[in-house]
Amino acid sequence: MRIVIAALLGAIVIFFWQFLSHMVLPIGEMGFRLPQNEQAEDAVLQAVSPNFPTAGIYYLPSVDPKKMGDEVVMKAWAEKAQKNPWVFMVVNPPPADPMSMAPHLVKQFITNFLAALIAAFVLAATPWTLGMRVVGAGAFGIFGWLADLVPQWTWYRFPADFIVGGLIDQGVGWLLAGIAIAWWLGRR
Repeated sequence: MRIVIAALLGAIVIFFWQFLSHMVLPIGEMGFRLPQNEQAEDAVLQAVSPNFPTAGIYYLPSVDPKKMGDEVVMKAWAEKAQKNPWVFMVVNPPPADPMSMAPHLVKQFITNFLAALIAAFVLAATPWTLGMRVVGAGAFGIFGWLADLVPQWTWYRFPADFIVGGLIDQGVGWLLAGIAIAWWLGRR
């Protein structure tokens, strides 16, 4: 029960940190850009529906993995890639209610709790002091950033400011959550 309460406290802290990071501070917006005009946005949206009808992640310019061994196909892809911007696009059907954040907030809190539960479980198994447990929780955030976000920069060319924003968001968030987790685990 001690670990579950520590995880709940950590989840609450990281949840509120993420609110601050994304809604108050500019950290959650780092790397995001707006189109130069509404007509450009409308043109892209109109092109997406008929040409990318299946929900998924699209990476442009694209090449069929089955044809990566074909030298002619790869040469044509490389020429196209050198002349065009690279696009990483997530396509989903329109939401039933685009103004409702409730389902997203619930999912976010649940994932925060599960992550905090793992962190609390591992930190409870250590003989560390409060300070070392806080640092350990911060290391979880940096570990997640290195394992998940940095490869997005490496392979899919996500913008560096987006990656730095992720480091700040995860590093600071898990350091703060670590304070709550370590404090509760250190209680007698």
